[in-house]
Amino acid sequence: MNIKIAELKDAHGDYRVDSIDGSFLVDSELVLSVTDGRIGYTVREVPAYQKSYLEEEDVDYSEYIGNPDQIIYVALADDKVAGLIVLKRNWNHFAYIEDIKVDKSCRRFGIGRKLIEQAVLWAKAGGMAGIMLETQSNNVNACKFYESCGFVIGGFDFFVYKGIPESSGETALYWYLHFDRERTNRHGKE
Repeated sequence: MNIKIAELKDAHGDYRVDSIDGSFLVDSELVLSVTDGRIGYTVREVPAYQKSYLEEEDVDYSEYIGNPDQIIYVALADDKVAGLIVLKRNWNHFAYIEDIKVDKSCRRFGIGRKLIEQAVLWAKAGGMAGIMLETQSNNVNACKFYESCGFVIGGFDFFVYKGIPESSGETALYWYLHFDRERTNRHGKE
């Protein structure tokens, strides 16, 4: 599979990102613990069900085009849209991943990792301190993926999803990838 990452430059024409199936199987969840100020977890099995995040139809990405503080990258697998990552410069000098998804049919080919690598390049070029994102305790495969990319859990919130009946038992997890600024600055590269 030939994988290419490209910047989304035309919100309404160059790539059909609305066709990405970001649904996933939930069959486990993270159970959090805090020891010596460090957040850890174990995995607990739950009855399996299919999950898909609420998506607005015809999402307008035009505000990201040409904006130096926001960007969208599309992953192409053999020239077919296979995933995307939506980034913005956050108030705390981190790049914030607003959305990342890989089409269900294209997972396990390294597409997510390539999207994260592109996000790292964008954030470092912008002088940001690192990358952050939020996901849920029932998206175990995503959590393990972020961890494998070097992210750590920096915090959690039991109440974020309480107002959404179908998601009220989920815990929001905040993942961070902090760049070693001193090492990067001293050597000019990582």
